[in-house]
Amino acid sequence: MADFTRSEAKSWANKTIRGFYSAPITPITDNKIDEAKLRENIDTYIDWGVDGLVVGGFAAETWNMQPEEWFRYHDIVADAVAGRTDLWSIILDPSADFCLRKLDHIEKLGYSGAEVMNPMTQLRTDSEIFDFFKYITDASNLAVCLYRTPVSGKVLSLDLMKRLVDLETVVCVKQGHLNRSESLLLRRELRDDFIVSDPIEQFFVDDLRLGGQVLFAEFSYLLYGKKREVLRSYYEDALAGRWDDAWAKWHSLRPIWEIYEDEFMGPLGKTAAYARLIGVIKVWCEFLGLHAGPVTAPVQALTGEERDRLIGKLQKVDIV
Repeated sequence: MADFTRSEAKSWANKTIRGFYSAPITPITDNKIDEAKLRENIDTYIDWGVDGLVVGGFAAETWNMQPEEWFRYHDIVADAVAGRTDLWSIILDPSADFCLRKLDHIEKLGYSGAEVMNPMTQLRTDSEIFDFFKYITDASNLAVCLYRTPVSGKVLSLDLMKRLVDLETVVCVKQGHLNRSESLLLRRELRDDFIVSDPIEQFFVDDLRLGGQVLFAEFSYLLYGKKREVLRSYYEDALAGRWDDAWAKWHSLRPIWEIYEDEFMGPLGKTAAYARLIGVIKVWCEFLGLHAGPVTAPVQALTGEERDRLIGKLQKVDIV
């Protein structure tokens, strides 16, 4: 059961969803979830001090799993986390009833909520998309984070967002349109108790200055390796109003960001597709000592040349 009632969802979210909510990868062996390695990774994330885990989305490759694998994956994660950090899922399905089946399952496991993407197929008008979210939020007590992304085929409009934020259990949006000005517009135009997360670390200090509070369902806290301590430090400096210190620490991390931008964010902006790019994240995670394995078939892994190029860049930025 969640730690909040429906009427308390937004106030709970504002107090709780802060800092670094990371989207972890899934270790794969023989094209299947490697349960033991998944559990070891989760222990590592907890040791690293993540503020929350947002599992089950593109990063976890669950879009390429059988339904029973999706449910088993969430069982394993919940058991491994064992209440040690806030836990969310990501749901990408076009069927509202299947979304509810997933929400019901994870609620019983102790998840706080799910980031839910508007359907990739059929539901395209603002009214249809609103009805989809009203249908699932009326029937589930879990918190919902909207996933505003071109991957869905339609980026949620401002007018639609103004309607969706008034749904009782809709508490935040991951503004994944890769457009900074739209994050600021949403924060200015939407209700004050609604969280807008711009999930791009490049903007995080500025975002904290302008009302942001969380990097939701992204990779930087994991990928920056031992420099995550600098991330945490500039976050705390910003909260305390020590802006000069925060900016200096932020600036020291730009060489790492530049690799991330070149190898992942830039290609993502061109294709709006994650599948093969998860191979970049997996190689990066293995470089840091995490379990990763290949991406699931039929997605192709990085070539040897691509892998060597990435590792060569990572060796220059002192993150291990």
